[in-house]
Amino acid sequence: MKHIPRATARRILPLAALVPAVTLLVATPSMASESSGSTKPTVVLVHGAFADASGWSKVIQSLKAQGHPVIATANPLRSLSGDSDYLAALLKTIKGPIVLAAHSYGGAVITNAAADNPNVKSLVYIAGFAPDKGETTLELAAKFPGSRLTDDPQAPVPTALNAVPLGGGPNDVDLYIKPEKFSDVFLSHRVDRSRAAVLAASQRPVGTLTGSEPTKAVAWKSVPSWYLVATDDRTIGTDNLRFMAKRASSTTVEVDAPHDVMETNSGEVTDLILQAAQGSRPSLAQTGTGERAIILGGAAVLAIAGGVSLVVRSRRA
Repeated sequence: MKHIPRATARRILPLAALVPAVTLLVATPSMASESSGSTKPTVVLVHGAFADASGWSKVIQSLKAQGHPVIATANPLRSLSGDSDYLAALLKTIKGPIVLAAHSYGGAVITNAAADNPNVKSLVYIAGFAPDKGETTLELAAKFPGSRLTDDPQAPVPTALNAVPLGGGPNDVDLYIKPEKFSDVFLSHRVDRSRAAVLAASQRPVGTLTGSEPTKAVAWKSVPSWYLVATDDRTIGTDNLRFMAKRASSTTVEVDAPHDVMETNSGEVTDLILQAAQGSRPSLAQTGTGERAIILGGAAVLAIAGGVSLVVRSRRA
């Protein structure tokens, strides 16, 4: 076997030590890139009928504490098509992955708005509508018993609602939950009277087209979904929620709560959104950086082994 002279070995040893170090340095930017690529997705929250974005306040605080960018958009509540177009335009301004969460009627809006947007990685329905193509929200609320929006299916306006004309057209009408019905229908009497009265007085009305316009696009058929079923929902009806969750093949949790589950169980709402956010992060295989790091890491190991071999051979010489 040919031996390496000691003098030569002394010159080679620094190089042997340098090779693995350089290899690791080359690998490091890849790993750093991998880390920066794991930026937490933006959570976009969409409120539903008879509420506004302030209903997400506790959830927003919790999500931000976890480092998530959060946008609680103002849902116009004018028509399903118009509200969906509004949200779709907002989503196009957001860079990076998006977790889209919605309550109540907002679920119908995200179902339409998220279609064909590749940045939307997860849908989260919080006691929300998840309609299929051609369905309306009023139809879904009447599919199974449980909703207390009306006690007369033939009534032109659901009996728990007040209709306020805004103009001469048939759709120029705003709908409110009657104050005396609000605590029962929206809150299942789960909050004290004074708080229920405040929420009833500050409710946002909806236009009639929010309930009568059919769904045109169905994002849950192509985007993974999570679903919170409120087991004491008297607005949409618990069995209707279960039906939609099962049909969408959603990851589902059930919570003993009223329709306005953010008011009574914000922790459970936040937990489900966080699950969806973790599920939306791209894997190493998808980013491609993991494979490169593995290859370079292997090269570093081989280089170190080569350096050790040179040291051993020089000591034997």
